[in-house]
Amino acid sequence: MFAVPDNTLVVAENPALRHPVRVAIEFAADRDSWRHLLRYDPDQRFSALIESDEQQEVWLMSWLPGQHTDLHDHAFSAGAFTVVSGQLSETVARRAPDGRAVTERHALVAGQSRVFGPGYVHEVRNEGPDTAVSVHVYRGGGREMRPYHLDSHGGPVRV
Repeated sequence: MFAVPDNTLVVAENPALRHPVRVAIEFAADRDSWRHLLRYDPDQRFSALIESDEQQEVWLMSWLPGQHTDLHDHAFSAGAFTVVSGQLSETVARRAPDGRAVTERHALVAGQSRVFGPGYVHEVRNEGPDTAVSVHVYRGGGREMRPYHLDSHGGPVRV
């Protein structure tokens, strides 16, 4: 318990200052706000816009086993994604300071999040036996995806 002086003013939180992981986790927990949007598409990963304003876009995605993105970045956008249910893996590709290609794989389960920034090259996939659902937050440019391929000697190269 703490005391608040009588002359204290409450200032509304600035949504632009909230970390995108926090936003993704809050939307992931509020299933009633997006449950009606959820679909599964046997041909490709499904996505639906949950909310959009001048600061950010929040997207719902569903993944059947085997569905994935190609290697990509999000141009000038920054953001985060949180796994709501199921399992996803993220492979991050970068060029090491010595010039060689480096990849890092991250296995994610429900409740776990990843953060990305401009030029962050990755692919996301559902390698598990069950469906997966995730919530993604994009800031500063939307959901644009620029394709890459991985050069084994020089790292990710834009296509």
